[in-house]
Amino acid sequence: MTALLDDDAQERFDRLRAEHFPPERNHLAAHVTLFHALPGEQVDAVRADLAAAADRDAFDVAVTGLRFLGRGVAYTLESAELAAVRRRLATTWEPWLTPQDRQRHAPHVTVQNKVDPAVARDLHGRLLAGFTPWTVRARGLGLWRYLGGPWAPVDDHPFR
Repeated sequence: MTALLDDDAQERFDRLRAEHFPPERNHLAAHVTLFHALPGEQVDAVRADLAAAADRDAFDVAVTGLRFLGRGVAYTLESAELAAVRRRLATTWEPWLTPQDRQRHAPHVTVQNKVDPAVARDLHGRLLAGFTPWTVRARGLGLWRYLGGPWAPVDDHPFR
């Protein structure tokens, strides 16, 4: 499950991902993961919970910095509203959450991964040198199905 970003932000992150992500591993658009794995047999309940969570106004998300991932680079994000949406869903879905989804959530957009650490360090330095914080808009919530590499969209739940 992901947070959906405004079109300008999506295009910017997609462009960076296309430029810096290994093409053979770049199976999906840039994204903000909120949950990694939810039970497929609960898809109707998940959809209903997402529709309820999306019944709110869109909100701003701050792009606050860059994170070196060891073999990649991600933009860090901060938003009290995004944290609150995720926290409410995590409480509702607590029995279903995997250990990964029970961990502290640190929202980000990965624009490079699975590369040599020296390549990642170089990109991190270059992006950091020109970095200025900016704000993007969260426009909704997305539900996806994993297909063993690529992901297929299941539902979009736009905010008001």
